[in-house]
Amino acid sequence: MVQLFRKDRKFLLHCIITAAVIIICAAVNITAMEWLFIITAVFLVLITEIVNSAIEYTVDLVTGDYHILARYAKDIAAAAVLFASIYAVIVGMVILIPYVV
Repeated sequence: MVQLFRKDRKFLLHCIITAAVIIICAAVNITAMEWLFIITAVFLVLITEIVNSAIEYTVDLVTGDYHILARYAKDIAAAAVLFASIYAVIVGMVILIPYVV
C-alpha cells in the first residue's frame, strides 16, 4: 500500500478527493442510502486504480521494450479507472446537486 502512495500520484489524488467528498457529504447530512452509493463509487475508483497500477507494474516487469500489446494493456486498465471515475462523478452529482440547489 505504501508503494501506491510513493509511486502513484493519481492514487494519492483519488484519496484526497475521497476525503473531500466524505467531508462534503457529512456536512450536507446525506441519507444512509446515499452513503451506500457514495461509498460504492469511491471504492470502485480506488480499486480500479489499484488494479491499474498492478497491471502497469506487471507489464513493465515482463517487457522492458515497447510493445503494442503492452500499450493496449496499460491503456485498457487506465480506461477502467476513467469509467469508474465518470461513474463516481455522476453518482456525486445526482446525490449532491439537490442539497446545493
